[in-house]
Amino acid sequence: MRYYVIAGEASGDLHGSNLIKALHKKDSEADVRCWGGDKMEAAGATLVKHYRDLAFMGFVEVLANLRTILKNISFCKKDIEQYKPDVVILIDYPGFNLRIAEWAKKQGIKVVYYISPQVWAWKENRVKKIKRDVDKMLVILPFEVDFYKGKWQFDVSYVGHPLTEVIEHEQKNVPVEKLSDKPLVALLPGSRKQEISVKLPIMLSMVDKFPDYQFVVAQAPSQPDSLYKEFIGDKNVLIANNQTYNLLKQAKAALVTSGTATLETALFGVPEVVCYKGNPISFWLATKLVDVKYISLVNLIMDKEVIKELIQDEFNEVLLEAELKKILDNKDYLASLKADYKELWHKLGDYKTSELAADEVLALLAH
Repeated sequence: MRYYVIAGEASGDLHGSNLIKALHKKDSEADVRCWGGDKMEAAGATLVKHYRDLAFMGFVEVLANLRTILKNISFCKKDIEQYKPDVVILIDYPGFNLRIAEWAKKQGIKVVYYISPQVWAWKENRVKKIKRDVDKMLVILPFEVDFYKGKWQFDVSYVGHPLTEVIEHEQKNVPVEKLSDKPLVALLPGSRKQEISVKLPIMLSMVDKFPDYQFVVAQAPSQPDSLYKEFIGDKNVLIANNQTYNLLKQAKAALVTSGTATLETALFGVPEVVCYKGNPISFWLATKLVDVKYISLVNLIMDKEVIKELIQDEFNEVLLEAELKKILDNKDYLASLKADYKELWHKLGDYKTSELAADEVLALLAH
């Protein structure tokens, strides 16, 4: 069979690579062509375009690069036409992928969507397009099944979360490289310069308050050392470059900006505080557009406050110190958290996600 896989960012490249490995394992004749990155190429796919050339974040940046984006969509359609795949597999990246889904459906090509856009949070009207253009939606968050089936009468398949495979492999097969003799507190202030500039100074205010701990900042691959050193100054803080998982395997606690990192931290079993502060106007707008009870995936999946979220004005030195003290010292809280983390893993990790996803693709093709 011929598979055309499209991912537009680093996480999609990672999860796409594991799916491609599973497809090769189950289909000895598998021929895969992809938009993605080095990991998908290493898994045996022919790489057409790298996600580095595709990732435009934010309204202004998208507008500024609109011509490039439209050219990429046009080129992608032509490439699919020439390749003649049996199926197109789309991984997240909705702005681009939903356009390709609509076009591919009209061409009579089967469409699988792996890792749903977060339509349950915002842009819910996209579900109408998904129902029309996608033959099979593979979701990775348990509540997405109820959202699609219950609210929209669209049959989707839950395959577990692909991060659990990645983290399980990391814990079993990758040795720990010790960062310090002191117990560690991990600081994960995000990947973009703007969010690091806002959040890191407040996180660093904890260093002098907890002298028995070694604080370590997880450096984003896209950011230079100088950005972090500017805020750290003469504080005794380490910078871990390209070793976030190594850091999380050793950390006693973590201060984490919202996003996938909150889920990764929990799956490593590290007690955490979620830290978020954005532009007040942007945040106000987001509260009007985004319909969710929590900002962290951990709390959304568990449908309760498992980990503390300090948002906007609550993300300050006084409250952060109190929460960090709690996740380091409060034994009752830690016992409860451990039980919740175990349940979280059960909800997400009792599945061979990539293999299940591959099985779903092959089942669709068999019809």
